[in-house]
Amino acid sequence: MGRIIVFSAIVGVVTGIFITLYGLLTHFFSFILYFGDPFETIPELPVWYVYLVPMVSIFIVNYLIQKDEAVKEYGVREIAEAIEQNRLSFGIKDLFLKIFASSLSLASGFAVGNEGPSAAIGAMIAQKFHKFLNLSKELLRVALSIGASSGIAAIFVSPVTGIMFAIENIAYEFVKNFAGYLILASVLAFSIAWHFLEPLIFSYSTGKFIEYRYIVTTLIFIPVITFFIYFYLSLKDRVLKFLNNKILERFLPYRNFIFAFIGGGVIGTILIINPYAAFSGHEVVKILINDSNYFPLWMIFLIILLRIISTTVSIYANAVGGIFIALMSIGALVGYGFGEIMNSYFEIEPFYFAAIGAAVFMGVNMKLPLTAVVLALEMTYDYNVIVPTGISVVIVSFLVGLKFDIKKLFFRGI
Repeated sequence: MGRIIVFSAIVGVVTGIFITLYGLLTHFFSFILYFGDPFETIPELPVWYVYLVPMVSIFIVNYLIQKDEAVKEYGVREIAEAIEQNRLSFGIKDLFLKIFASSLSLASGFAVGNEGPSAAIGAMIAQKFHKFLNLSKELLRVALSIGASSGIAAIFVSPVTGIMFAIENIAYEFVKNFAGYLILASVLAFSIAWHFLEPLIFSYSTGKFIEYRYIVTTLIFIPVITFFIYFYLSLKDRVLKFLNNKILERFLPYRNFIFAFIGGGVIGTILIINPYAAFSGHEVVKILINDSNYFPLWMIFLIILLRIISTTVSIYANAVGGIFIALMSIGALVGYGFGEIMNSYFEIEPFYFAAIGAAVFMGVNMKLPLTAVVLALEMTYDYNVIVPTGISVVIVSFLVGLKFDIKKLFFRGI
C-alpha cells in the first residue's frame, strides 16, 4: 500500500510537468507557424502558406510514425492490453516524439484533441515507474489508469473528470453497460426531490437552482442532437468507406503519405474557409459556453459540417491526438444553434445548451456517460446543465444504439 501511494504521487507530479510542457509547446508551435494567434492571423496570410503548414506538418508526423510506431495515437485500453501482452514497449525517446508529433498536429490545425496524447503520456510514465518501483504485474492496469487519469486531469485542469475518465475506461464492461441507467434514475429523482425538499444551498451560487424550462426544452433538444449524431456517424462512416475502397486497398504501401497529402489539403481548405472549423475545438467550446463571441446560425451549421469533415480526415491522416474535445466542439455548436432558435420561444440562454450539447455529443459518441455528467458538473457547476445532460446522454445513447455500433465506428481515439 505504501509503494502504490508513493507511485501515485510520483506519477502525478511527473505527468503534470510533462502535460504542462506539452500544452505550452502546442501553443508555442501554433504562434510560430501562423505568426501569432491563428484565429486572427490566418485570414491575413497567403493562401499558399495556409495550405503549406498543415501539409508539411502532417508529412513530418507520418514520417515519425513510419520510423517509430509508438508515436501513433493509441487508445488507453489498447496501450494497457499491449503492455500486458508484451507486444509494445515505450521508451523516453517515444515519449518525447509523441509530444512533438501531437503538438505539431494540433498547432498546424488538425481537428484532434490533446486529451488522447495526454492520457497516453500519463500511461507511458506510469508504465515506466511501475517497472522502476517493481510493482506487481497485477497492479499494471491500475497503474496505467492512474497515469491516464493524471494526464486527462492535467490537460483539462479538471481532477474529477480525469478520475471518472479512468473509471469508465478501466471498469469497461460494467460501467459502459449499466452506468447510464444509474445516471437517468439519479438525475430524475434529484430533480423531483429538489422541488419539494430543502437542499443545502450556497447562497452565492446561482447554479444550485433548477429552472424547469431547461428540462422541458431538453425534451425538444434530444431528437435534435440525436439527428446530428446520426448525421455525424453516417457521414463519417461514408467518408471512411470511400477512403478505404478508393485508396487503402489499392495503395496500401503508400497509405500514410497519401492520406497525409489529402489531410493537409483538406485542413488547409477548411482553415481558409473558417479557422474555427479546424484545430482541436477547445477555442470553440470556450467561446460558446461563455457567450464571448457571436456566430450567426448559418455560420454555426457551416462550422458543424466542416468540423465533422476535418475530424474524420484528421484521424485518417494520422494526426496525433484524441477526439474528446473535437466531439465536444461539434456538440457545443449544435447546442448553441438550438439555443438561439429556442430562445425566442422559451427565453433560454444559448450558452446553456452549448454546454449540454458539448457533454452529450462527447458522452454518446465515446460511450462515456458518467464522464459526460461529471464534465458538465466541472464545467458549469450548474444544475440546469447537469440534469439535462444526465437525461439526454442516456436517452440519446439508446436512440443512437438502435442504428449504430459506436465501438466499431470508433477504432481510434482515447
